[in-house]
Amino acid sequence: MATVSVIMPCHNGSATLRQAVDSVLAQTYADWELFIVDDVSTDASAAIAEEYCAKDSRIKLLHTPAPTGKPATPRNVGIEAASGRFIAFLDCDDQWLPDKLEHQLPLFEKADCAAAFSFYKKMDSYGNVRPAVVTSPAVVSFDQLLDGNCIGNLTGMYDTAKVGKVFQKEIHHEDYLMWLQVLQKGFVARNTGTVEAYYRESGTSVSGSKLKALSWTWTIYRKELGLSFRASVLHFMKYAIKGLGKRLK
Repeated sequence: MATVSVIMPCHNGSATLRQAVDSVLAQTYADWELFIVDDVSTDASAAIAEEYCAKDSRIKLLHTPAPTGKPATPRNVGIEAASGRFIAFLDCDDQWLPDKLEHQLPLFEKADCAAAFSFYKKMDSYGNVRPAVVTSPAVVSFDQLLDGNCIGNLTGMYDTAKVGKVFQKEIHHEDYLMWLQVLQKGFVARNTGTVEAYYRESGTSVSGSKLKALSWTWTIYRKELGLSFRASVLHFMKYAIKGLGKRLK
């Protein structure tokens, strides 16, 4: 079996951390390591993480040197420490379903697959799961991903044997850029076609700012990926149309 390194950034997440960690412990695929990366929390997050570390040697607690308030830095601390072939992500307020890893790993048997992802559902701040499923295509290439991010980061996992360790940059939409960089190496991402996670919505969620997200996406096209103005406009139009379609549903 190949080890999956699970990266879990945490800043003042004591209210939800146990549920997130428990969802990793409940995985039917057991060859994993979990890095809880505490971003200088002022609540009981670190103490809760230490409890789990004492009970299961697969769980490790890491710390950022200073509070960042952004997910990229703690995720990168975890990626740097990871020893597994596969890198997966789960924030401390989200949850996986038990078969998540078991369902995704077989997708990597295809030579062109460097990333796996799944459908997911949203839940409110109290943990009530909404019935609607956030769906996405079965297979996604680099060019297709440029038209809009369909990889929910909490469901995503990539193969370091094929693309090496890909870190997240401290920008907005850091996960979108990372998945683009993974696929930019000539691979595709494959979808299990099943619901494998619950994403917790909150009033402060970064993904909730639609207008700002448009400018962040443009920056990724032009500054981070160096796309031409024409290519950027074409992909941006598709991205905006897809975003409008989601809001009208």
